[in-house]
Amino acid sequence: MSKRLTCDVVVVGAGMVGAACTFYATRAGLDVILVDRGPVASGTTGAGEGNLLVSDKEPGPELDLALLSARLWAELAEEFGEAVEYEAKGGVVVASTPDGLAALDRFAHGQRAAGVLAETVAGDGLYGLEPHLAKGLPGGVLYPQDCQVMPALAAAVLARASGARLLTGHTVTAVLRTPDGTVRGVRTDHGDLHAPAVVNAAGTWGGDLAALAGAHLPVLPRRGFVLVTEPLPRLIHHKVYAADYVADVASDSAALQTSPVVEGTAAGPVLIGASRERVGFDRSFSLPVVRALAAGATRLFPVLADVRAMRSYVGFRPYLPDHLPAIGPDPRVPGLHHACGHEGAGIGLATGTAHLIAQTLTGRTPDLGLTPFRPDRFPAPEEAA
Repeated sequence: MSKRLTCDVVVVGAGMVGAACTFYATRAGLDVILVDRGPVASGTTGAGEGNLLVSDKEPGPELDLALLSARLWAELAEEFGEAVEYEAKGGVVVASTPDGLAALDRFAHGQRAAGVLAETVAGDGLYGLEPHLAKGLPGGVLYPQDCQVMPALAAAVLARASGARLLTGHTVTAVLRTPDGTVRGVRTDHGDLHAPAVVNAAGTWGGDLAALAGAHLPVLPRRGFVLVTEPLPRLIHHKVYAADYVADVASDSAALQTSPVVEGTAAGPVLIGASRERVGFDRSFSLPVVRALAAGATRLFPVLADVRAMRSYVGFRPYLPDHLPAIGPDPRVPGLHHACGHEGAGIGLATGTAHLIAQTLTGRTPDLGLTPFRPDRFPAPEEAA
């Protein structure tokens, strides 16, 4: 017979967000169990590039969360930097036309007012940053605060450093509730875990977990491919992407969108993205998408034309209709807290999200207002009809 476990908090989902929630909750003095149906980082986190970005976010609640997260990542880097391959390498957003550069500069102006460091770079200055960029580009914007980690390593390191009990291979089948509807734990296929608080960090499957508690949260999968090259000497020094990437991130379209995103890694391979499309959980390999990624990368960096691609992989971003994550307590289900729906920004936003969740779990006032991230902001289908 399975042993009944008791703790202060059950965190469901051992990806980057769940591992960070576990880490910050234990450091706040809580007894936590982290549970996942698969291994650590087996979902979206394991298919991510590890971006910690402020450059792609307009002023507003997501940028505020990104700036908080960036500060917390910098603190973690002092403790775990090499172990998680943390690189404070900065990002460069590239324009292809003078009008495009003017638009980037206007976008950066608004970000600067919100606390982002952004330097418009024109002409030769761009090639001083990235000598192998295609010739003739008018310029771009340098974002020194953009960083990178190796996401699967980061999730594993934080989960281990938390000291929490980790239960992998345990599928949550129900959210347990008292007669008045308050959370009292979860049921798994290995037994019940009793706790007065449950954190939904199930990523792309966050809507399914919410439904087990009787709450509507319309998380949808948004598929993306990453192309990985052979190991190379360091040819690309920043995260570099074309200006249309920002528009693709903000788009509501279900159709395929690709825009070149290219970055080197500490291990040598170059990572090439980015594609977005809503096709459910279809993991099928798509040669047209990968060809589009390769073509976009070689337009940006012609030097990559003769480089061999070793592999590609696919993942699913947890998409919510307004492009903001669900963070904080669910007023419909006392004891249920959400930390999901970050789309492609979950690695970068994990620390800020987890810090805020730990504050709500311990009854403190969150450092950021959670109203924009309220999990009950989406009407149920019957309410919208």
